[in-house]
Amino acid sequence: MKSYWIVTRDHEATLERREVAQPQPKPGEVVVKVHASALNRGELIVGGVVHGGPEKIGGNEASGLIHAVGAGVTGINPGDRVMGRARGAFAEYALMDAHQVLPVPAKLTWEQAAATPLSFITAYEAVVMYGRLREGEWLLVTGASSGAGVCSIQIAQVLGAHTIGTSGSAEKLEKLKAVGLDVGIKTRAPDFAPRVREVTEGAGANLAVNLVGGSVFPECLRALARKGRVAVVGYVDGEHHADIDLSAVHANRFEIFGISNAKLKPEERAEATRGFRRDILPAIESGRITPVVDRVFSFDELPAAKAHMESNAMVGKIVVKIA
Repeated sequence: MKSYWIVTRDHEATLERREVAQPQPKPGEVVVKVHASALNRGELIVGGVVHGGPEKIGGNEASGLIHAVGAGVTGINPGDRVMGRARGAFAEYALMDAHQVLPVPAKLTWEQAAATPLSFITAYEAVVMYGRLREGEWLLVTGASSGAGVCSIQIAQVLGAHTIGTSGSAEKLEKLKAVGLDVGIKTRAPDFAPRVREVTEGAGANLAVNLVGGSVFPECLRALARKGRVAVVGYVDGEHHADIDLSAVHANRFEIFGISNAKLKPEERAEATRGFRRDILPAIESGRITPVVDRVFSFDELPAAKAHMESNAMVGKIVVKIA
């Protein structure tokens, strides 16, 4: 089958086309005939925690049809329309753990379905499972136009919370307001805390989802309300270190936590997927929120899709149509 591998050379991730054997399911796994997959920046950042070694088949989410099921898998049958976190989804067929399989809502295209699993479940963990955002609270998202950023804003809508997002592009902020962002702050600098305080009438944000990295982490702390939480989800700025004002953390009872798929145990992955299916998927099924697809590329255009991602021009997810 055709596939694209992520190969690290000279500290840079490149895409390499290869013909490989079709995967076979082990116990507890399924094979999906992939209709579409989506790009995720963490998989392509060399030196991050998600990249996964010197070479691997790329793609960690997919939509498509169940092709085969492994031993012990029940309730999932060949021909089912599914989406989920996967392994090797930049290919005609991909593996998926049975506990990651989600039904594709009737309202979604294959491309919208492919844009759903990873970013929405990551945002669900950051905003709901660990962030504990509540109705009426304020969410701050730095780098709000990313896939996980858009999903965080949409999940906050479902919860009845208010949202503030930062971006260096006024055009992106306008697009984000169309999908539910309440307040946009145009900046790429760590200078947004005063505006957050102003918008929240001095209180600060209850939860900050930091998708930018160390360069804005101290400012996220300055923007927090008492008992505020901050989720570290990415570091597109390449800054893995940041100063922490321990006195502010101490006095205000701040909570700091990370969200990454790199070291998740199977039972943790299953728990997050179950929670997303229970709490957020119904809002997608009803059409209350819709996955945001920035642009769709063909399979042969995957290197161009990677270049588009690295240009930071997108709002939402970049999708690759495979079948």
